[in-house]
Amino acid sequence: MIGYIVVGMAFGLLVQNIGLNFLWAGLISLTVYAGSMQFVMINFLSGAGSLIEVALVTFIVNMRHMFYGLTFLTRFKSMGKKKPYMVFALTDETYALLCSAKVPANVEPGLFYFLIALLNQIYWITGTLLGALFGSILSIDTTGIEFTMTALFAVICTEQWLSFPTRIPAIIGLICAVLSLNLFGATNMLIPAMFAIILLLTLLRPALEPKIRKLEEEEMEQCQL
Repeated sequence: MIGYIVVGMAFGLLVQNIGLNFLWAGLISLTVYAGSMQFVMINFLSGAGSLIEVALVTFIVNMRHMFYGLTFLTRFKSMGKKKPYMVFALTDETYALLCSAKVPANVEPGLFYFLIALLNQIYWITGTLLGALFGSILSIDTTGIEFTMTALFAVICTEQWLSFPTRIPAIIGLICAVLSLNLFGATNMLIPAMFAIILLLTLLRPALEPKIRKLEEEEMEQCQL
C-alpha cells in the first residue's frame, strides 16, 4: 500500500504538471493501469509521438506481461468471472506478490488473489489522485520524480531475494539482464533478456522444483513448531 500510494503520487504530480487535472490522472490509473508505461505515457500525453509510435512503444514496454501471464495460466483458468480482471490487473508488483504470498488457511485461493490485485489498483488510484491534487495546490519540482518506479522495483527485487526459497532464479535474471544490456544496449535489452530467462528457468525447472518444494515444506514445519 505504501509503495503504490507513493509511486502513484509521483505519477499524479507528473500528470498535473503537463496541464491535466486530477480526474484525468485518476481515469488513466483506472483504465490503463500499467505502472512504468504510465510514466512513459506522460510524454505522449504532452503531444510527443504518433499513434503508431505510441502503439509500438507500449507493446515493447509491456511485453514482459506476456511472460508474467505464462506463470498463472493454470491458476487464473479456474477463477471464473474474476479471470478477465486478473489478466488486466497483473502489474509488476501484483505479480511479485502473487508469486510469493502464501494463501492463509481456510481462505479460497481465487478470492485471495483477486483481493490482492483489487487492493493494489485501489492504492495506485488513490496515490494518483492525491499526487494530482497536491500538484494543483503546491508548487513542486518534479525533476527526477519518475525514479520512484525504479526504486519500487528495487524494493520488490529485495523482498523476493529475501523471501524466495532459492537465489538461483534471481541470479539468472541478473546475469541475463547484464549480458543483454551489453550485447543489445539499453533500448533493446528487455526482450532478449526475458527470452533468455524463460529458457534457462525452463531448462533448470526439473532441478529447481524439488529444491523449492523441500525448502517450503521445511518453512511450514518451522511455522507449525
